[in-house]
Amino acid sequence: MTIVGWIQIALFCAVVVALVKPLGFYMTQVFTGKRTFLSPFLAPVERGLYRIAGIDERQEQHWLAYTIGMALFHIGGFIILYALMRLQAVLPFNPAEQSAVAPDLAFNTAASFITNTNWQNYGGESTMSYLVQMLGLTHQNFLSAATGIVLAIALIRSFSRNSFRTIGSFWVDVTRCTFYVLLPICIVYTLFLVWQGIPQTLGAYVEATTLEGAKQTIAVGPVASQVAIKMLGTNGGGFFNANAAHPFENPTALSNFVQMVSIFAIGAAMTNVFGRMVGDERQGWAILAAMGALFLAGIVIAYAAEAAGNPLLHAFGLEGGNMEGKEVRFGIVASALFAVVTTAASCGAVNATHDSFTALGGMIPIINMELGEIIVGGVGAGLYGILIFVILAIFVAGLMVGRTPEYLGKKIEAKEVKMAMLAILCLPLMMLGFSAVASVLPSGVSATANPGPHGFSEILYAYTSAAANNGSAFAGLSANTVFYNVTLAIAMLVGRFFVIVPAMAIAGSLAAKKTVPVSLGTFPTHGGLFVGLLVGVILIVGGLTFFPALALGPITEHLAIGAGQTFSSN
Repeated sequence: MTIVGWIQIALFCAVVVALVKPLGFYMTQVFTGKRTFLSPFLAPVERGLYRIAGIDERQEQHWLAYTIGMALFHIGGFIILYALMRLQAVLPFNPAEQSAVAPDLAFNTAASFITNTNWQNYGGESTMSYLVQMLGLTHQNFLSAATGIVLAIALIRSFSRNSFRTIGSFWVDVTRCTFYVLLPICIVYTLFLVWQGIPQTLGAYVEATTLEGAKQTIAVGPVASQVAIKMLGTNGGGFFNANAAHPFENPTALSNFVQMVSIFAIGAAMTNVFGRMVGDERQGWAILAAMGALFLAGIVIAYAAEAAGNPLLHAFGLEGGNMEGKEVRFGIVASALFAVVTTAASCGAVNATHDSFTALGGMIPIINMELGEIIVGGVGAGLYGILIFVILAIFVAGLMVGRTPEYLGKKIEAKEVKMAMLAILCLPLMMLGFSAVASVLPSGVSATANPGPHGFSEILYAYTSAAANNGSAFAGLSANTVFYNVTLAIAMLVGRFFVIVPAMAIAGSLAAKKTVPVSLGTFPTHGGLFVGLLVGVILIVGGLTFFPALALGPITEHLAIGAGQTFSSN
């Protein structure tokens, strides 16, 4: 570990925190229907779309109608994306003449992109046409990100309203999110990435002659526009197989830093949106502080483990940190920070192979994902994910003071706690359940590149990443099989929608309740005591749920390496 490394981490945190208030203020203006500096340009287009679609922007929806609208929206997106992949051989903008995507892989990929997971069992440049990359994948990057944000907004409204039966209009929310938040930022962001050296073209792949006289095909395409929204929307899923480790997706140290900041920007700012909309910004800062405490603990452990290196190599006199699988141009600290950021924010983009991390360094990404989308998390999903834990923490606090738990004037009763537990428990069911099945079936075990604890870590990481809607991989698992394509797709769908539905049920229940005035028995929820309680509840629930699996994977692996045993790695 070096001073320069810690300065990089501190600078990253400072920039993210500096963006929280201005971005939070702007998004609050958008979702409360107030005028913004873009309104003169976008408001007429917005109203025109409502007229074409037959939507009355003044009419709000009950939580059930809101959720059904979201579900139908995603079913339609799934069908369109699946059809594009299956028909891409006969569709235009296919200069590399890519063939149709196999049914099981198309099913997995469609499920992946509508759930904001972007798990990729394929190499983008060798599998997908330009049309599929733009109209299919980039399109869903926008819509899945917008969905996560507006669902969080709907839950925020439920805390800020008093005796309401509605939580907003899904169609209005998702339109405004896309038009006023995601598109404007991505236009500027794309131009920045092109300036940094990322291709943005519809031209054919380039044929180059090497110094040896051999021919080499260099893949290009509409890359910058996809990278912008994949990072900003915490989608992950690169244009190229190597993702953000590819120089055409992440060419410079500056692009690497900006991409990391963009991954956290909206998720962190959503806490400020929460504070503003409930009328107390301190509530948002308290939630961000809990997220930040978990993030900082993770980066300290990951950076320390990677900087310490592999003790087996030290025994041969090879000193230094663990550079295996990392981009030399980014170094250990940037790669460790990128891994912690992407797994904390449920963004599957990687600039180093997680399979080549040390056992403890690789454990942090797994823990981040196993806790759910709460450490900033996916855009929107991080906020409604941690608010579910807030409900549990407030329930514990209510028991401590001997009265009905309440948060922001809303009593937390049996229905809310039951829905919160349902949302939390569906994740370990997918992560641990499918990991157990894959660990004993030949079709699951045969896909691992390494035996023993490391092979188990590969399987555990895959299902954890899928259910947490993250999409990164340990890279040692050959998951493009019917078994993994189907089971990972199920894990993605359950990990997304089985959390959303209980969260929206909570929103509907809270919106209908009356606001209770603050009293002497009210637990304070904007100070250090609340932050500590929230972090404690998260760690206790996460520890009880996932520690046995971690003990079988990364922890066992770390102990084995310390004892002199080796594991093969690609």
